[in-house]
Formats: sequence, structure tokens, C-alpha cells
Amino acid sequence: MAELTGMKCVACRRDAPKVTDAEIAEYHPQVSDWELIERDEIKRLERLFQFDGFSEALAFTNRVGDLAEKEGHHPALLTEWGRVTVTWWTHKIRGLHRNDFIMAAKTDALYME
Repeated sequence: MAELTGMKCVACRRDAPKVTDAEIAEYHPQVSDWELIERDEIKRLERLFQFDGFSEALAFTNRVGDLAEKEGHHPALLTEWGRVTVTWWTHKIRGLHRNDFIMAAKTDALYME
């Protein structure tokens, strides 16, 4: 995870390449708690984070939101009582980019704080 958390997201254009299967095999072990899913024919990274109540979940959501604004890369966030589901993918390319793995690692680091 240390490798990905030290990286910055790069601005992504519509013609940016999606990660290859080889890159997924390299990056996914660094964020192994994240599930690789496909929804609406788009590959995504998704993880459920558990908390003791709603206020803790909401505080985490806000911290992820602050990180997303700082990095210029934004997830789907579902905040519920005691849990937050975070889903990363790159909207412009309708799939996974290296940025998504970087942000998953940084989200994990926020959760561990």
C-alpha cells in the first residue's frame, strides 16, 4: 500500500488508457480489501467500511470527500448507519485507471488513522 499512497493522481482525459490486466494484477494486492466489481459494464473498486455509528461513518465520508477534492478524483459514497461503501472508477474512461488504485490505497490509510 505504501507505494500507491505515495503517488498523486494525474488529470485523466477521455483518451487515457484503462489499466491492463497486468496492472490490475500488480495494483490489486496493494489494496486487497477492495473488491473488483463490474456494474453497468464498468469495472470498479468497491469496499465497505464499518463504524460504531452514523456520526463516525459520516465523519469518514467527509474525510474521503476532502481527499477527493484535494486529488481531483471523486468516488461514489454511500453513507449509512455504521457503514460507508466507497466505489472508485474513472468516469471519463468508463473503467479503472491507476488513479482509482491510488485513491483506494489513500482511502485505506484514512480508515486506519
